[in-house]
Amino acid sequence: MKFTALQIAEILDGDIVGNPDVEVSKLSKIEEGTEGSLTFLANPKYKPYIYNTKASITIVGKSFEAESVISTTLIKVEDAYKSFSKLLEYYNQAKLNKFGVEQPSFIAESSTYGTDVYIGAFTYIGENVKIGNNVKIFPNSYIGDNVKIGDNSILYAGAKIYFDCIIGKDCVINSGAIIGADGFGFAPNENGEYTKVPQTGNVILEDFVDIGAATTIDRATLGSTIIRKGVKLDNQIQIAHNVEIGKNTVIAAQTGVAGSTKIGENCIIGGQVGIAGHIAIGNNVKIQAQSGVGRNVKDDEAIQGSPAFSYADFNKSYVYFKNLPKIMKEINVIDKKVNGNS
Repeated sequence: MKFTALQIAEILDGDIVGNPDVEVSKLSKIEEGTEGSLTFLANPKYKPYIYNTKASITIVGKSFEAESVISTTLIKVEDAYKSFSKLLEYYNQAKLNKFGVEQPSFIAESSTYGTDVYIGAFTYIGENVKIGNNVKIFPNSYIGDNVKIGDNSILYAGAKIYFDCIIGKDCVINSGAIIGADGFGFAPNENGEYTKVPQTGNVILEDFVDIGAATTIDRATLGSTIIRKGVKLDNQIQIAHNVEIGKNTVIAAQTGVAGSTKIGENCIIGGQVGIAGHIAIGNNVKIQAQSGVGRNVKDDEAIQGSPAFSYADFNKSYVYFKNLPKIMKEINVIDKKVNGNS
């Protein structure tokens, strides 16, 4: 897929300085640019690279003025970073511009799908599935019975959606993600053995939810595990049965949330956080990476540690903790002077 400087300038409403017919077919960092690549300059510390870059086209701000000879064609825009991001989105959409049903694949006769849909090879779609318009389902995906998928959603290769789950509009589910596997429900019997508790609920993803690769979201025992509008989950996250995550919350990789916990809106949760079950985390909460949360958390708290407590108190305590050997020596010296201990 090739674009000329003129085509890119039209997309970005930019001005060309150089050859309008030069073509690019790939993206690069400015310091790693090669012939046929497109790059950008937004951070001033990378400015020296523009005089040596081999990239064919470079997006720059309108205020940029070359101080010596450059070989790259410039496209001047109001904001280089935002324009490059816009171009990335355009490029990504162009790559995803697939349509039709590839073979071999299986689609149950009772299932329906809308217009401009792409269903990749070796995909299985069960009974009574309803798929909206412009949905992209990449190869080797599994869609169980009675699943609903809203318009413009994307399921990358190998995604698995179990029966009865609901995927909203404009969602992205990355490769290896599993939506709707059984929750971890077992009850001990009189013999000390564990009997499985049937998991009869489902998972609901509202609109504009992103699910990272190899992330798992378990179906509810009863009712629904709910991921609210705009939530963003990183790779390799475990969300247990009957959890609810409020809108626009973001969670980094390798975090685990135990069953029936409620997480509020607009929370920011770092990587490798462990959250116990049956607790409530308020709105606008910030949890630092590798924290262990075993209690309810009020709105607007920032916490850290394991068990987690106030972020400010944690930082103060850590200053003392890392100096603990020195502090103990000083305490021992004082003890000898006061008590005459030898």
